Amino acid sequence: MKQPIGVFDSGYGGLTVLKEIVHTLPQYDYLYLGDNARAPYGTRSFETVYEYTLECVQWLFSQGCSLVILACNTASAKALRTIQQTYLPTIDASKRVLGVIRPTAEVLGNYSTTKHIGILATNGTVQSQSYPIEIEKFYPSIQVYQQACPMWVPLIENNEQHTEGANYFIKKDVQNLLQQNATIDTILLACTHYPLLTESIQQLVAKNITILSQGKIVANSLKDYLGRHPEIDNNCSKNQQMQFYTTDSTHDFDNHAINFFGKNVKSSHLSL
Repeated sequence: MKQPIGVFDSGYGGLTVLKEIVHTLPQYDYLYLGDNARAPYGTRSFETVYEYTLECVQWLFSQGCSLVILACNTASAKALRTIQQTYLPTIDASKRVLGVIRPTAEVLGNYSTTKHIGILATNGTVQSQSYPIEIEKFYPSIQVYQQACPMWVPLIENNEQHTEGANYFIKKDVQNLLQQNATIDTILLACTHYPLLTESIQQLVAKNITILSQGKIVANSLKDYLGRHPEIDNNCSKNQQMQFYTTDSTHDFDNHAINFFGKNVKSSHLSL
């Protein structure tokens, strides 16, 4: 039986990825789950992130999804590999869980002329070293510089991203990144919340610096993946329908979601 593609994030950020996926692949059905009750994941331990992510993936599988996208860098960094290598082989070889780090790393080198790339991310993603490790596989000559931005997600989730207080933290973290190397010409927003700060960041950097969000990259990678794997594609339903679930307040989720997704959504509550 054909089922929707599952998209998971610790909160709202994955909606920026889903928005681009739907734009690129509008014919599919999607089931989005935001674990808002336990967000943010960025400051949590590897074990906790794995436990929470696995729980959410299991729920999406229970709803019939045979393909799940972890639209969360922290979950991709701290949980994806273990889920792929340890959990999936024990349950169903036909199910797939994909993340956002590898598809991003595969193309990142195409954007940089100086071969010096900056990463803005959560503590968890920076500590995992996932980006330097993955980028080196595809572009050994590229130098990667990372800056953790622990305040950004809470500011965005509380709709404070345009305040003076937010500007202080954004400026501090961007400057700390750029001070690591003067020739950084590409900055990756390695958290799916951060596209909401693009304009603020652009005002702080030189015009020659490219700022990259992940939504379009992940959407194009998924399109390519489904084209190369007809056996997965054939399991996906195509009725252009979307469902949204949150583990916290549906009222809060629906009010915030428009900032990330660009459209009104109506979510249902899920207790895990």
